[in-house]
Amino acid sequence: MPNAILDPTGRADVATTVPAPAAAFELAPRQPDPSGLRIGLLNNTKHNAALLLAEIGDVLAADHAMSVTIAETKPNFAAPAPADLVERFRLECDVVVTGVGDCGSCSASAVADGIVFERAGLPAAVICSDAFAVTASAMAELRGAPGYQYLLTEHPVAVLDADQVRQRAKRLAPEVVAMLTQPSSQ
Repeated sequence: MPNAILDPTGRADVATTVPAPAAAFELAPRQPDPSGLRIGLLNNTKHNAALLLAEIGDVLAADHAMSVTIAETKPNFAAPAPADLVERFRLECDVVVTGVGDCGSCSASAVADGIVFERAGLPAAVICSDAFAVTASAMAELRGAPGYQYLLTEHPVAVLDADQVRQRAKRLAPEVVAMLTQPSSQ
């Protein structure tokens, strides 16, 4: 076999085709003002995720008269949110905050969840730690939403004490609001 190239996937006999381009990804419509919006919080079971999201919910309630209507935990941090849970959020919330992507698989899964919520019509703010931005962005591309924006926070989140989590939530809250609302035209 002169000049043969071996396919390491073992699929040399499988015809390769270029997939059809996916429909352009669009974010769910956003309100210009966060006041009065109903927030859903979906934590992914990672240590400090529930506390961080609850603290963000408290800040948004105090600063913007938003109300937390659902605070749920995913059944599995690495699997997508189940369809029935997404539907419940869609019916009971105006916006969703989810995370915390503090490892490779949970960052990818958090971004996948954000995209699912956006496609269901719910603006989503996904929080991932900065160490896993590559994984999170790769998942966005795989899910047909290249360039999907999510929030980054310093890694790690899991080892923070309660006061550090509260401080982190206060720093993230304005970014969450900006992600969940449309920018004002000034």
